Amino acid sequence: MAGGRKGNDQFEDMLPLMAERLGGEELIGELCKGFGLLMDREKGVITFDSLKKNSALLGLQDLGDDELEGMLREGDLDRDGALDQMEFCVLMFRLSPQLMDQSVALLEYALEQEFGWN
Repeated sequence: MAGGRKGNDQFEDMLPLMAERLGGEELIGELCKGFGLLMDREKGVITFDSLKKNSALLGLQDLGDDELEGMLREGDLDRDGALDQMEFCVLMFRLSPQLMDQSVALLEYALEQEFGWN
């Protein structure tokens, strides 16, 4: 999915590489597949229990309850205690500093081209 454990609590950010290789539409498709792996089938959202139960599918089995709860809190934009698909995708981008840097650079370039902002 978006990353993998390297050991010693280091997380290897694979999202930029995926974005480069897949392109925008396919990357979003892969993120949607990841969401599907982690979500609670009955509720259609990622809950703490579904994240804990299914995190090993993404190589995140070593994360503790506090880390999993922190991920949920960080991504839970509407504060309902769960992640819907949009919140999950936004969280994946936010957790990828390199991809966020690229996005900011592209936005700045677009604004400069459109409005002459420097």
